[in-house]
Amino acid sequence: MRSFALAGCGRISKNHIDTLGELEKEGRAKLVACYDSIPALADSVAEATGCRAFRSIDEMLESVPGGVLTICTPSGLHPAHVETAARHGVHALSEKPAGTSLEAVDRAIDACDENGVSYFIVKQNRFNKTVALVRQALEAGRFGRLYLLSSNVYWSRPQDYYDLARWRGTWELDGGALTNQASHYVDIIQWMGGAVESVQALSATLARRIEAEDTIVVNLKYRSGALGSINVTNLVYPKNLEGSLTLLGERGTVRIGGVALNKIEHWEFDSPDPMDSRIDEVNTDPDSVYGFGHLPYYRHVLDALDGKEQALLTGREGRKSVEIIQAAYESARTGEAVRLKGRRAKGSR
Repeated sequence: MRSFALAGCGRISKNHIDTLGELEKEGRAKLVACYDSIPALADSVAEATGCRAFRSIDEMLESVPGGVLTICTPSGLHPAHVETAARHGVHALSEKPAGTSLEAVDRAIDACDENGVSYFIVKQNRFNKTVALVRQALEAGRFGRLYLLSSNVYWSRPQDYYDLARWRGTWELDGGALTNQASHYVDIIQWMGGAVESVQALSATLARRIEAEDTIVVNLKYRSGALGSINVTNLVYPKNLEGSLTLLGERGTVRIGGVALNKIEHWEFDSPDPMDSRIDEVNTDPDSVYGFGHLPYYRHVLDALDGKEQALLTGREGRKSVEIIQAAYESARTGEAVRLKGRRAKGSR
């Protein structure tokens, strides 16, 4: 059974705590330690789970040699905590996004490489049954050439959400709607469409009292020639409305909708296939935008650590979303399209 430690015991950590509880029942993983900069939060998790609460992240990591650190701290701190885990010889599993700075993410990748540990990014929506089925159709060539990909993230984050923590909505530690709420959708649209060549965006802070944007429109040009768009806002009244992805191809059209990519709303190809009968089977009705992907995601991570599978969501893969997001912000500031450069080899940056 692999030992896990948790850094950050706030809002998002519950999904990880519950998932690790299920994995403990399977005999695969156990939460043994936790830390938060607010000690009362760590104490609460320790009381609920039986793990040990620590007052120092370094001391905690010394207690889980060869284990895994699940990172649920503010987004801007993710890379630094990955580096800390790497120095202790502990694998890192970071919540999205990989970070708010490409340079910091690159340092985290290098630290894990140098210390021989694995670096995973949480992108559980790839494990939604709906998303997995569309990916299967894509890999089978059913779409033919992709022409257009579009994602809408129409969610609600009222002002009191941001007022709960001073770091929320700041450029340094959180970012805006694209970095935080839409990070999963940026990942999915680039995973489906392939390498992105350039990004153009318009952004605004229309209603929330935050540094970063609450609304943004992003256009993508893929290296394949396909085009894409991502429309994001946190201003929907009165609650989350839509988290969707539409793929338009030469021989197929698919739309995944619902509040969190949980329902295939349109599925049409030029020829039938046995996978067509699985639509009702894969549609789900989650009680939150987080969906049901955490458990299969963690199982995949454990299989990758055990050498049974190739890791899909590494730090390098998570970096792709950060580069798109940072390019969108640069474009929104300058009014110009921004070409993506990708990650250079260490020492050439």
